[in-house]
Formats: sequence, C-alpha cells, structure tokens
Amino acid sequence: MKRIITATVRNRSGVLNRVTSLLQRRQFNIESISVGRTETEGMSKMTFVVDVEDFQKLEQVTKQLNKQIDVIKVSDITDKAIVARELALIKIVSNSQLRAEIQGIIEPFRATIIDVSKDSLSIQVTGKPDKVEALIELLKPYGIKELARTGLTAFVRGHQPNTQDGSFQSLLG
Repeated sequence: MKRIITATVRNRSGVLNRVTSLLQRRQFNIESISVGRTETEGMSKMTFVVDVEDFQKLEQVTKQLNKQIDVIKVSDITDKAIVARELALIKIVSNSQLRAEIQGIIEPFRATIIDVSKDSLSIQVTGKPDKVEALIELLKPYGIKELARTGLTAFVRGHQPNTQDGSFQSLLG
C-alpha cells in the first residue's frame, strides 16, 4: 500500500540521511522523495512516497521520526485532500520534421519544450504522477534519451483537522 508521508525538519546537515536511514532500517521501500526549503527560514519539507504492508509498522516509524532531534512534525497525508505535483524533464530523439508532431502530443498535457538541439528536444511537464506517466508513455516511441523526475511533493488542502475526504490512490491511477 502506497502512503504519502511529509516531514517538516530543520535544514541541517545529516537530517535527510538520518530520516531515510530510519525508513531503511524498518525495510520501507521509498518510491520517491522530494526535499526543499519552506516559507520558514531554516526549515525544509520532505515528502516521501513509501510502500507499506503493515499499517502498525508505519505508525511506529512515524512516532520514531517525531522523536528525531531535527524533525519538527511528521504526517501521513495519504487519506486527506491534498495538492500533489511532480516535475519531469524528458529528452527525446527528434528532428525538425517531428517537432510539430511532438508539439501536438505535449500540448494537451500543458508540457513545454525547454531546449532544442539538432537531434533532440527537452520537454518539461508538471502535474499529478499519472499525468506525467501518461506523457512519458506517449513519448516512448520517439526514443527517450534521458528522463529525470522529481518525485511527488504535496501538502494538505486548506484546513483539515481530522478529515478523511481525499485519497492518494486517485493520484497514482
């Protein structure tokens, strides 16, 4: 079962390593992780997508993460209404004859061409993971030379004290 865990942490050396090591020791598979600064000076937000078989094991890890010195707050936001996005950079094989065709493919995804060379195009797409995956599948026949994905980043919509009115499953398809 896939779960989305967010952690607000102090932006200090070694925090990412300590957090991921704890997840690794508990044998969680981290499918994606994104980390970045927040609106608060000296703070960062981590977003993990983890594959978990045992919900009690997840609760135990969440409690252990909360005990870490540089961890301010840990939340499982999987079952909440969330805003979630991913960024992908995709470099595909292309020549001048294919560019208009590729532009037609990426336009409905609101993707943009960010670099052009003689034999390739670089495309940027943001959105829910299933949208990103769908575009990648459509571009595979052209030949993907390089692909880089950020992983999911997310937070809870509005104010939701203890609601259960959203689902992560719709994000992953």
